Amino acid sequence: MPSTRQLAVSLLEEWARGEQHAVSILDQYALGYKLAGRDTAMLQSLVFGVLRNMTLLDHWAAELSNGRSIDTGTRTVVRLGLAQLLLLDMSPHAAVNETVALAGHARGFVNAILRRADRERVALLGGREALPTAVRSSHPRWLVQRWEQQYGIVAAAALCAWNQQPAPVIVRANGLAKSPFIPGSDASPVGTSLASLKSLASSFYLCPSLPREALAAGQCYAQDPSTSLAPLLLAPQSGDAVLDACAAPGGKTAILAQLMRNEGKIIATDVSMPRLQRLSDNLDRLQVTNVQALRHDWADGNTLPPKVTANFDRILLDVPCSNTGVMRRRIDVRWRIEPETFAAQARTQLDLLQACVAALKPGGTLVYSTCSIDREENEGVIERALANTPGLKLVETRQLLPHRDGVDGAFAAKLTK
Repeated sequence: MPSTRQLAVSLLEEWARGEQHAVSILDQYALGYKLAGRDTAMLQSLVFGVLRNMTLLDHWAAELSNGRSIDTGTRTVVRLGLAQLLLLDMSPHAAVNETVALAGHARGFVNAILRRADRERVALLGGREALPTAVRSSHPRWLVQRWEQQYGIVAAAALCAWNQQPAPVIVRANGLAKSPFIPGSDASPVGTSLASLKSLASSFYLCPSLPREALAAGQCYAQDPSTSLAPLLLAPQSGDAVLDACAAPGGKTAILAQLMRNEGKIIATDVSMPRLQRLSDNLDRLQVTNVQALRHDWADGNTLPPKVTANFDRILLDVPCSNTGVMRRRIDVRWRIEPETFAAQARTQLDLLQACVAALKPGGTLVYSTCSIDREENEGVIERALANTPGLKLVETRQLLPHRDGVDGAFAAKLTK
């Protein structure tokens, strides 16, 4: 059985080679190696500690090696060792010795770097705040510059700092559950001063760990308060015919059903059958009874799913996006997106929006939403849709910015036809 540090190196190398998110690979490792909970937690801490701080770790590696070139395999081991010594507060003895043992032919080199890092720990950490935002907070420089242009230098730095904090465990109490969620004494209401989320704010709880039994019983669902922004703006009524066009995994669908008191009808669609199955499983567990799940790709022309008419009172369109509003939770997203990502996403988002407008009855309401904070995917898409679609009117927009509002980032625009 490989050690946890060996698994961390292997996982990071696998992540660097492919397109999978680190969380997916971590789940595969935990299952495949039958890791105990403590070992899984340590593996996650090691991997996330590296991915969340790669630029900073590379900066320190360059300083500690006097700018020496480091091959890819050795760099992974060096990053892992520095993360343990300087950021994760792990035992220096174990961090150095067990990490050096993984370095193969570069053991001497890695040993020298890590032992110097241990000696110079105070100076290295003390100089961190003087580094540029892109280095200090380990975000691509082009992305920091993009945020600086959109939100200003101070806000961009605050956003990067927010993304560096581990995301807490937050659950929403399920108002449809037959037996209510009773939070433990160690849980606390999240609450929020945000008027746009006020009606559901008391339903969210901050927990020290996942309340697994309550989750399994459907008494609560793990999600951030920001996920309620779009459903609340849509404000479906009990007798409405509602379309949730990109519904999986079902967190927002469940909020819609709760707002409708399980009355009326929700058609929930998704392009992926595995994701649609996950949605159905989640809704069953959450005791949602007014949803019909259908596989459909709204980007495939303007066709409607079989037996579905263009007569929806309300439509929620929560489109695929860059995920720039949830980087605190999806820590490797920053390394997966490119400058071209936003324009490509915006084209798909506009196609989805125009297709769903065709399914909305006259006088109906559509809410377009993302978990992006980028204007090209948000206001930019709405502006193009309004220009291209006669009769479509913008009622209002709402945005949540993590560093400002204390929740994940989100955008929602309310439109009428």
